[in-house]
Amino acid sequence: MKVRSSIRTLHQSATLSLCGLATGLLLGACGGGTVSVDPGTDSTVPDTGCNGHCADNPEALTMGDVGAVITQAVAEAGARSSAATIAVVDRSGNVLAVFRMNAAATSITIASPGAPRDGGLEGVNIVPDTLAAISKAVTAAYLSTEGNAFTTRTASQIVQEHFSPGDHLQPSGPLFGVQFSQLPCSDLLTRFSGSVSVGPHRSPLGLSADPGAFPLYKSGTPVGAIGVISDALYSFDDDINDIDADSDEVIALAGAYGFAAPEARRANRIALDGRSLRFSDAKSSDLMADPGAAPTFASIDSVLGTLQSVPGYVNASISGGTAFGQAASGIRPDTLDFPGADAFVLVDGANLERFRPRPGTDGPGALTRADVTAILSQALAIANRARGQIRQPVESPARVSISVVDTNGVILGIVRSRDAPVFGIDVAVQKARTAAFYSSAAAAAALNALPPATYLDGGLVVLRKEPLSQYVTAARDFLGLPGALADGAIAFSDRAGGNLSRPWFPDGVDGSVPGPFSKPAGKWSPFATGLQLDLSYNAIVQHVGFVLAQAADVPMNCTGIDGFDTGFVQSGVISQLANGMQIFPGSVPIYRGAQLVGAIGVSGDGVDQDDMIAFLAVDAAAAEIGGFNNAEPAMRADTLVPQGTRLRYVNCPIAPFLDSDEQRVCDGK
Repeated sequence: MKVRSSIRTLHQSATLSLCGLATGLLLGACGGGTVSVDPGTDSTVPDTGCNGHCADNPEALTMGDVGAVITQAVAEAGARSSAATIAVVDRSGNVLAVFRMNAAATSITIASPGAPRDGGLEGVNIVPDTLAAISKAVTAAYLSTEGNAFTTRTASQIVQEHFSPGDHLQPSGPLFGVQFSQLPCSDLLTRFSGSVSVGPHRSPLGLSADPGAFPLYKSGTPVGAIGVISDALYSFDDDINDIDADSDEVIALAGAYGFAAPEARRANRIALDGRSLRFSDAKSSDLMADPGAAPTFASIDSVLGTLQSVPGYVNASISGGTAFGQAASGIRPDTLDFPGADAFVLVDGANLERFRPRPGTDGPGALTRADVTAILSQALAIANRARGQIRQPVESPARVSISVVDTNGVILGIVRSRDAPVFGIDVAVQKARTAAFYSSAAAAAALNALPPATYLDGGLVVLRKEPLSQYVTAARDFLGLPGALADGAIAFSDRAGGNLSRPWFPDGVDGSVPGPFSKPAGKWSPFATGLQLDLSYNAIVQHVGFVLAQAADVPMNCTGIDGFDTGFVQSGVISQLANGMQIFPGSVPIYRGAQLVGAIGVSGDGVDQDDMIAFLAVDAAAAEIGGFNNAEPAMRADTLVPQGTRLRYVNCPIAPFLDSDEQRVCDGK
């Protein structure tokens, strides 16, 4: 459960009673009780039959829509004598408005439920409330599609050390580590330039597992999301075996009235590994205000609260959103390289492709443009045949983002399936870069040269410094390989690197040793993962400092930044990991014989599908044009048996194709 800590109690006692202030504006919303109006989140909203093609008819949030979402949320908060900060974003991550109610806490604390922990982002209490609300909204928008509607409660379920949380002796969540994607330092994601623009845009705290955000839909297609923070605590739900009464979630639920996800596409209609996902613990019967009777935005603006200007994200105003899948969103249909494949690409503000296939930059043996095009084309073809795992209806094809990088981390090409979730763009690049980095001979030296992660003791006080070199030493000891990460002898997929990044090894065996790239159990949390976070920790803190007007904005590289106590000086940058690293499956390195030449990353559907698409795409492209392939079996990380447990390389699903009953599709390749 998401604990009601003393932080919440103090905030609530300081909150002005908004019911008296809101009388006449909330049209009878105050006074307790429930309402009969159904916001469409716990009873049927008709399934429109959308499966990616509804976005062909442009749908977007209007300024009026954004105002309505905010006023509905404000009405519910007022009825609860609470005060909230509310963010609304479009599907490509443009922040359309942030509204802070009077008496809302202006900063939040990042903390896991239960006993206080130190390290990582745990206990940091200087984060502006606006960044929490934005991160929550971006998460719901980026995880949702026409085939699936996910919330931050869904995210909470799939990022923790057990799936599902509270079910001990179970492996970690399928998207373990995804919270540290979409980072504000990413070199892939776009930045606010004063108005709504092409995305995908960055998120200030990455993806959020704190319940209190819902995707917003119009005519069956997702158009954005609402994120709410009202309790001054940025956390997660560590036990889904109960039903929480979470004020953030109920207020966000009210805001989503009239924009609810189709009932058949919600997370609770989708199963992973035989477990139903969680959509929301809040129901319409929990509402204390009638969202259908909310007032106009003009009547509450500067009365119950004010629009906020957030540096790097939004002006103090309301904007309409972009229509996803159209050039203005930054993602539109391909017209050049992938004929007949229903492909989508990223474009800039001039509608020019950002990541059209190109040759590698790493010298003799580099991937050619033809190689990259063939790998991306084959991956897209395999995805279009594969059975989606996290989509409705059940016979939908997988919808993914696909990237190829070289050994320098340069993006050689990105292509997307129709309606793939937006989060997968940044993650696919993270996955590819991580696989290439771990498989290289340069990883150890690069990590050893980085400045330490400077952990904060709540505010801007140094708790301790964590050297990145500790992970190199731990990996060598754990694997029994003195040359690990320095000789390029082992090909690491993200599944293999992820095995080494869990607080238990083997994954899910409580009481066992931690992986060398992870914090140990008791110190690990979704806010303190180990190498993955430590690599980008100082950059995240610098970005918070920027929003607080205490630092320059973070550069477009997540590595090599020193702590605040030394002025965030950047040195020892790892260009191969410019948008951070990822630790759940869906990537493999690419070789010419024994020469590492790059990697492919896939993200957006079930992780076994991601693995299969990446692995088979390289094999199929190699058969098509020759000269490169997957790592030779003798090099692969699954030849290693540390602590008596074999690492995994890829895990391909059973009977994965819609047009075939073929089994064991990755065997022998």
